[in-house]
Amino acid sequence: MRERTVLDDAAGMAGGVVSLLVGVRREMEAMARAAAEAVIRRLDLITREEFEVVRELAQRAREENDRLAARISALEGRISALEGKVPPQQDEVEGTAP
Repeated sequence: MRERTVLDDAAGMAGGVVSLLVGVRREMEAMARAAAEAVIRRLDLITREEFEVVRELAQRAREENDRLAARISALEGRISALEGKVPPQQDEVEGTAP
């Protein structure tokens, strides 16, 4: 009987140790996560959501730039036709002519 009590006590202590170790592990994970988040905040990094928003804005700006460039070319062509001139070459418009 006494042997059984000792084994029960040892099993109870082992269970307690396991529970303690699990708690310590969780606490260490939480501390590591908090430390990593603090480092990220100090580095002034952006979140994935913020990056996606800026990427979408840049894409829209590129599309708008392409639309405006096409519109300018069309307007220049109309002006040249009205004035009876030959439209300038693309290099000349961009200022890259030799």
